[in-house]
Amino acid sequence: MTSSLDPFAFWLTAPVFPHVEIARDAGFTAVVLDIEHGTFNLDDLDRVIPFCRALGMRVYAKVLGPLTEPIQQALDFGADAVIIPHIADVAHARDVTASAKYPPLGRRSYAGGRTVGYGPAPDNYASSENARTRCWPMIESREALADVEKIAMLPTVDGLFAGPTDLSMAAGNERYVFSDEDKADIARIATAAKAAGKPWVMPCWTAPERVFAKAHGVSTTVVGAQFYMVRAAFAALKDGLAAEGLV
Repeated sequence: MTSSLDPFAFWLTAPVFPHVEIARDAGFTAVVLDIEHGTFNLDDLDRVIPFCRALGMRVYAKVLGPLTEPIQQALDFGADAVIIPHIADVAHARDVTASAKYPPLGRRSYAGGRTVGYGPAPDNYASSENARTRCWPMIESREALADVEKIAMLPTVDGLFAGPTDLSMAAGNERYVFSDEDKADIARIATAAKAAGKPWVMPCWTAPERVFAKAHGVSTTVVGAQFYMVRAAFAALKDGLAAEGLV
């Protein structure tokens, strides 16, 4: 399963279709939809997920929360993976991640529609869909980190998604600065994933984070937060104008 993951994905907070096309043209083949903190509604998801997949991009949907309905909706719309925030201990992870898998593995409810081509489901639909889609709980709380080894081993979990900012702030820090303590937490996530034979994914906004994650066997690195990139482009343009003496 690890070998088929994209080495990089970009972060989309709002359903701006030209940004997706530009990313695809730049060589990106996967996108993380930040539904939790972004501006996606159900109509947006019903359009942006198949749009991305039609461009040949994998869609990793960070859902609204650890609830059955948003998990199932993202998968029913065609997402390749769900990233589930606000996971607590292993008991909570076991209960929540069951919503991402069809019985007998989990309790995902059958909807039909896009995932079966708007026709009848094939005989092996449940098992093939369970294998195709991925469920990645976020390790972003101290409770989840304490149980990370057990969470990684759950049969309904296909990998781990590190949430270093919230994980650091949950330890009482004002902000995430990629400190030695932060690195130790991230390394523990990586080790737990490796021991379970599963991938792990991390948003890495800086070069030191990317070097560290690669050294610890990260499977997918999420880079390029949508509006940070837009802001950086405008700032670079303004700096260029200042260098030319135009401002």
